[in-house]
Amino acid sequence: MANGSVDGDVLEKIINLAKRRGFIFPSAEIYGGFRSTYDYGPLGVQLLRNVKNAWWRSMVQLRDDVVGLDAAILSPPAVWAASGHLETFTDPLVDCKKCHERWREDKIDGVCPKCGSTDFTEARAFNLMFKTQAGPVEGEGATAYLRPETAQGMFTNFNSILATSRKKPPFGIAQVGKSFRNEITPQNFVFRTREFEQMELEFFVPPAEAETWYRYWIETRYQWYLQLGIPADELRLLEHDPKDLSHYSRGTTDVEYRFPWGFDELEGIANRGDYDLTAHSNASGVKLEYFDQAANERYTPYVIEPAAGATRAMMAFLLSAYHEDEVEGEVRSVLRLHWRLAPTQIAVLPLSKKPELEGVSREVLSLLQPHYMCDYDVTQSIGRRYRRQDEVGTPLCVTVDFDSLDDRAVTVRDRDTTEQVRVPIEGLLAEISRRTAHL
Repeated sequence: MANGSVDGDVLEKIINLAKRRGFIFPSAEIYGGFRSTYDYGPLGVQLLRNVKNAWWRSMVQLRDDVVGLDAAILSPPAVWAASGHLETFTDPLVDCKKCHERWREDKIDGVCPKCGSTDFTEARAFNLMFKTQAGPVEGEGATAYLRPETAQGMFTNFNSILATSRKKPPFGIAQVGKSFRNEITPQNFVFRTREFEQMELEFFVPPAEAETWYRYWIETRYQWYLQLGIPADELRLLEHDPKDLSHYSRGTTDVEYRFPWGFDELEGIANRGDYDLTAHSNASGVKLEYFDQAANERYTPYVIEPAAGATRAMMAFLLSAYHEDEVEGEVRSVLRLHWRLAPTQIAVLPLSKKPELEGVSREVLSLLQPHYMCDYDVTQSIGRRYRRQDEVGTPLCVTVDFDSLDDRAVTVRDRDTTEQVRVPIEGLLAEISRRTAHL
């Protein structure tokens, strides 16, 4: 454990830190928990929101060729029949004949992870979608499904968005939201769960431009993770072999992160061709096409889809940010989270609980809160409070001391360098803006 690195137990350390500091809690823990479900605590909900906001900023706010959508979670069977999910969205399921545990056949290499047996039942298909009933009367006509991905709502709304947004290919529809998959073997903390959040873009392009845009989005999405602080040696791009492609894909490349168990998928970028719009057009009887007036031709756009997991991304950012180093002879754990991702950006720390400091401290807090996510902490020694803020990833601490009553200045401490600088209160916003302008 040197130069800020951590040992192989980092996943366990992150799980413990997440619960201890209020990032992620096991769901319904007072009832014994519910397997593979988690609740995001005060810091976790903010970190997850920041991941989604950073994605939205990059994919929608900073572009003029992408619009947003928030589609329904419940959908009728017709949507999933047309998309192919009812028929093909399955995992091969086997049971161990010795210990009777159930596993995905493609994940166990022929050996039961629990008992070591190699004696399994024949594989059978298991559909991953959650089925439910809509309305008070059960029956075939009331069947509905929780969406296993956010993509289909963007395809079924293609005509409406085309008509109301005045966009034309190439243009995209972006969506962030919950998806649900009845995973056989949820695992690795929040990496694979039955309820999760996705960040997906469906980018509609003229067929002749599909390969160019496919390559563009691979590089753009890879760079997003680098820009938010994940080092290049912890990421890789993996292009799928043609024989392993999904039924809709003409090409897929994954952005993978080096998790403690090895490289695994953060995001997939797929060239879906015209599969989706054609399938829904055929099933619904409604044409999902674009008419190019300049060329006087009508065509079905191809779709390039970057699809990322918000919860997986959050987990990767946590793992990548976790460091241990030594400060003043004491080992500290620190989350070196990017400024845009940190749950708390600035902590205001009065040196003492004495009332005379509270007025100035509250003034500083009121100055910062309209612009930044802040914490106000008065408990324990200032050293312990610094360590606590380091551990949850707070980039800057602002300490108000007794000199502040006279010189109207505060001490700004940097999380990563631990350097401290005296700054006038009236210049505090300008100083923080200067430090973060490039982020």
